[in-house]
Amino acid sequence: MNAISSAAAMPGAGALPVLYSFRRCPYAMRARLALAVSGQACELREVVLRNKPAALLQASPKGTVPVLVLTDGQVLDQSLDIMCWALARNDPAAWLAPSHGTVNDMLALIAECDGPFKQALDRTKYPNRFPGVDPAVSRAEAMQWLQRLEARLQSQPFLVGDHTALADMAIAPFVRQFAAIDVDWWQAQPWPQVQQWLAQWQNGALLASVMEKLPPWVEGTAGVVFPHPS
Repeated sequence: MNAISSAAAMPGAGALPVLYSFRRCPYAMRARLALAVSGQACELREVVLRNKPAALLQASPKGTVPVLVLTDGQVLDQSLDIMCWALARNDPAAWLAPSHGTVNDMLALIAECDGPFKQALDRTKYPNRFPGVDPAVSRAEAMQWLQRLEARLQSQPFLVGDHTALADMAIAPFVRQFAAIDVDWWQAQPWPQVQQWLAQWQNGALLASVMEKLPPWVEGTAGVVFPHPS
C-alpha cells in the first residue's frame, strides 16, 4: 500500500473511493466481486489499457488494474489487497470464514493460481508472446493444477468447503479465462466438478452484476457509482 504524493489524484472530501478497472481483466474482476459482495460503494472508472489515463498512472505508476484510491489518499494496487480491504469492512457472505481451513490456506491456494497456473495460462493463451515455449507443455501444466481443483471439489461444492469463499472468487476469473481459450476442448475434459463449479459461478447473479459494459472514463468527469445502489 502506498500513499499518493499529489492531492490531484485523491478523491475529494466526502467522496467515494475511486476504482480504476477494466471489465475483462481477471484481476479487476476479482476486486469488483469483493467490493460488490461487501456493499462497499466506490466510483468506478473504466479504463482502456492501451490509453491509460494520467490519473491512473499518477495513483499507481505501474499502470495495471485494479487500482483503488481510498478517500484518505492511500492506494491499493493489488487485487487481493482490494478484496481483503473490502471484506474486512463487511463480509456478509463469510468469504473470509471458510468452512474448511483458514484464510492463510486460501491465500496459499490463490498464490498457486497467481503463480504457476497463471504462467501456464498465459503461455497457452498467448503462445506468440513466448518464443521457444511449447503451448502444449504449458497447457499440460495448467491441466495438472486443474486436476488438483477437481480432486478438491470431489468432496465439497466449493474450493474450501460448503460455501463460496475468497479462494473461489479469486481463482474463478482465471479458470474462466483458461476455459475460454477453447470452449469445446474445455467441455470435453474429465473435470465435471470443476466445470460445474465454474458454470455455477459464471451463471450467477453476482458475476452478472459486476460485468456491466461501461464507456471508458474521461479525465475530468465523474465515474459510475459501483455497485449500483439498490
